Amino acid sequence: MPQNLLVGFSQGACAFLITTEPPLLRWSCYLHDTLSFLTVCKKVILVSEIIGKKEVLNLNILLAEDDLQLGELIGFMLKKKGGYKVDWVMEGEDAYEYAKVSHYDVLILDWMMPNGDGISVCQKLRSEGYSGAILMLTAKDAIEDRINGLDAGADDYLVKPFEIEELLARLRALTRRNYAPIMEEQINYKGLVINRTSQTILQGKVEIQLSPREYQLLDLLVQNKGQVLPREVIFDRIWGYDADVSLKTIDATVKLLRKKLDTLGRHDMLQSIRGVGYKVEN
Repeated sequence: MPQNLLVGFSQGACAFLITTEPPLLRWSCYLHDTLSFLTVCKKVILVSEIIGKKEVLNLNILLAEDDLQLGELIGFMLKKKGGYKVDWVMEGEDAYEYAKVSHYDVLILDWMMPNGDGISVCQKLRSEGYSGAILMLTAKDAIEDRINGLDAGADDYLVKPFEIEELLARLRALTRRNYAPIMEEQINYKGLVINRTSQTILQGKVEIQLSPREYQLLDLLVQNKGQVLPREVIFDRIWGYDADVSLKTIDATVKLLRKKLDTLGRHDMLQSIRGVGYKVEN
């Protein structure tokens, strides 16, 4: 029973359509400024229960879309139908920063965004050696625009309005190409061995088990050694922006991790940058 979700613009408003073969269901709704987005989301939840689930891939997606309602809708459906972990930003500069400090299976970049459009973000990342998959999302459908997007370094190009099933299919196709580099099982940071499989740290003959959150925090900071990671970025990457915990959870995790590092004489490895976040030295 085929299902389709059409996402795009209708005279400046976000529009979506869910259908199945008649007469089983034909439901449509247009989201305008006068219609509560919350009401629409509740309807989407009800309809999504009817939609059959496909194979779920555990993907990390960065969505860069400056339209509030459209971004919420796309992010919601990627999580609901795809089962993906989604980080959502609304400006090009934020998309660039997130892509630099975190690992994503696919970047979804809207063409038109404030503080750096999708094309410039894509070009900048590629010029710095970024090898991950990038999908350009835009209302521009002229052949010249498609060529410009692909020449800028995008791996795929999807024109609004689009069906959510097509977006999910394109994401699956992109990840099958396996752009992401294979991460080493162990990394050595100045004599400290971090094992990604066992989530342990080892120095000499002393091995200490980390909790999943402690390991994720340490691994993220070491991957980006020398850079200050804002607490908000750390929170999004480890807990998720919609997690029902406070930013103080980061500080508590850092405190626990420092105790374990102190056992190995590494208490000063995690540096606090007052009012910003944390880092480890390069």
